[in-house]
Amino acid sequence: MSILRSGNRRRFRRTCGVLCASLLAGFPAAAGPLADTAKLAEEKAAAGDVISAYETIAEATADFSMALPLTVKKAVFVAGKPTAYGAYDERSDSVFKAGEPLVTYVELLGLDWKPVEGGKRQSNFTVDLAITDTSGQTLASQENFGNFTFTGFVRNQEIFTHLTLDVSGADPGDYVLRYTIKDTVGGSTAKVEQPFTLAGE
Repeated sequence: MSILRSGNRRRFRRTCGVLCASLLAGFPAAAGPLADTAKLAEEKAAAGDVISAYETIAEATADFSMALPLTVKKAVFVAGKPTAYGAYDERSDSVFKAGEPLVTYVELLGLDWKPVEGGKRQSNFTVDLAITDTSGQTLASQENFGNFTFTGFVRNQEIFTHLTLDVSGADPGDYVLRYTIKDTVGGSTAKVEQPFTLAGE
């Protein structure tokens, strides 16, 4: 007996269509496999196999993401610690008071995953930092400022982290914060730059 009502089926098919349309945009070479996967997921949903339909789409999305270059989807200064993926309070400006920490919320796309013990998958990335002046001269730098590992039974696509930097003692002025993110599984890198200002006392 199907547990998916006709109205829900239509909504699910629309969801699959919207998801696959967004995945296909700009990637015509991948249109065939993604379109086939969407069709299969719709068939499973229509047959009442909701969980399998969802997992089919999720696996296709994970495969598609691994084919993308490592990309910083979002990097913004935030007030306080983010509570979840997409759950943060973005700052209205990038002017910081003396002693105020710089907290950056980061979302990533295109991480590679490797199989590990117990049938799980794992991704890992490190973060290097550098602070420059507005002319590009490096004032401070640190390799492996952060090291992040995600392990689970699914290749989670809602990957985020937050990076907190203490710049106490720095002179007031304009600076640029640069984070270099390295995918240690796939070997690719991505960079993000955030101009900021340290206000005087």
